[in-house]
Amino acid sequence: MRVLDRYRSFDRPVQLLLLNQLTINLGFYMLIPYLADHLSQGLGLSVLVVGVILGVRNFSQQGMFLVGGSLADRFGYKPMIVAGCALRTGGFALLGLVDNVTTLVVASAATGFAGALFNPAVRAYIARDAGERRVEAFALFSVFYQAGIVVGPVVGLLLTGIDFAVTCLVAAAVFAVLTVLQIRALPARGGDTDGGTEADRRPVLGQWRDVAATRGFLPFSVAMIGTYVLSYQVYLALPLHARTLAGQGDLGTALVTALYVVSGGVTIAAQMKVTAWCRARWGPAGSLSRGLVVLGAAFVPLLLADALLVVLPDVGAVAATVVGVAALLMTAALLAIGTAVVLPFEMDTIVGLARNRLVATHYGFYNTVCGVGILLGNAGTGWAIDLARSAGAPYAPWLVLLVIGLLCGLALAVLYRRGLLTAPDDDSGAAPSEPAADPATIRLRAVDPHDDRPTRPLPRVRPGERRGAAASAPTRPLADLPGAVRRR
Repeated sequence: MRVLDRYRSFDRPVQLLLLNQLTINLGFYMLIPYLADHLSQGLGLSVLVVGVILGVRNFSQQGMFLVGGSLADRFGYKPMIVAGCALRTGGFALLGLVDNVTTLVVASAATGFAGALFNPAVRAYIARDAGERRVEAFALFSVFYQAGIVVGPVVGLLLTGIDFAVTCLVAAAVFAVLTVLQIRALPARGGDTDGGTEADRRPVLGQWRDVAATRGFLPFSVAMIGTYVLSYQVYLALPLHARTLAGQGDLGTALVTALYVVSGGVTIAAQMKVTAWCRARWGPAGSLSRGLVVLGAAFVPLLLADALLVVLPDVGAVAATVVGVAALLMTAALLAIGTAVVLPFEMDTIVGLARNRLVATHYGFYNTVCGVGILLGNAGTGWAIDLARSAGAPYAPWLVLLVIGLLCGLALAVLYRRGLLTAPDDDSGAAPSEPAADPATIRLRAVDPHDDRPTRPLPRVRPGERRGAAASAPTRPLADLPGAVRRR
């Protein structure tokens, strides 16, 4: 009930966007988990072709976030949210109705690019309308986000039992309803359409250079790659380990499902309390660095369980499976807690570094950097798991992931200590072409706050003029100056 009360405390646009995110994930996750099986088993496509189709979808989203963010800042947040939902409507419908490889690739690319359009726009919109309550709004965003992930696969499983085409059409219908709802009910917001500066209207490549050069933003993005590499293991390393423990049959499927239920359930139940506790005790800097340490430490149960089996190889199969399953579920829960610690402050820090300029572009750039990190991190994790198993050291990948969390947490702490992740006080986000006021001007204007006449700065000493005499001349009292007006 507390979550609903907080939800109602926000203005209508934020409420709508939070509800939209739940529905977006509902429609997405009722289809995507079963897409690979449909392509391979239902349509009989080769593993290579299936990999290409899924890879195109991932690249067209992760690789195009920067483009989507720039479009949102240029044309407004609402048009990109509407366009993304409409594009995903068509893409999901095609996935269920066609069996031609070329058309499937196009549909897959459309669904991915749709996410690149609306994801940065939604986050920037929430940040703009939530104002000083950004952290709380992003915590609620995480709750609604995870709720969609938990409910979506369950609905998709029921629909796929009828026919995969039914799943695709229902998912398309969900996004069609979202498209219409946002056209009718979502107010227009955006960078240039709502008070942007001249710098925001420059060519896109110039904006991208500015974003990359934003003080502290690039090192923050690189350090935060660890967050995504670690949290993404709930979709890669943990399901693979679950299959190793429980096999490829129904028991293995049930264990993988339990992973997602634990992960989503912990986030939904604990997110708001975790955010409030961290904000009160650690603040943004401490929450981000400590959250990454928690994400790394989440793999300690698996590390200990696998190390125990190496040290005690005579442990019975049943006991080993019980210990392994318990460690696996504990890791999933700790990953959810670590993500709950990091996410709201992560989103808020991006807005702070952007100084409320080109916010969607900053989100897009950030997600693109992290997307590259996820690609490299997943490839490295898969390679490490295979190598560790062949070498008889199954605990090694968990140790590597633990070290990644500790190093990234340390990097964030150092960045904050050096002041790189705090916007300077004299940078208010004004247009670069607007010069700062001269201190003399400020003092003159302060004499009479009701005098609104323009005041020019005092003239500066030109090169070549003598400074010493003027600087060293004694100051005469005002009453001794010729023509001075004496107080009566």
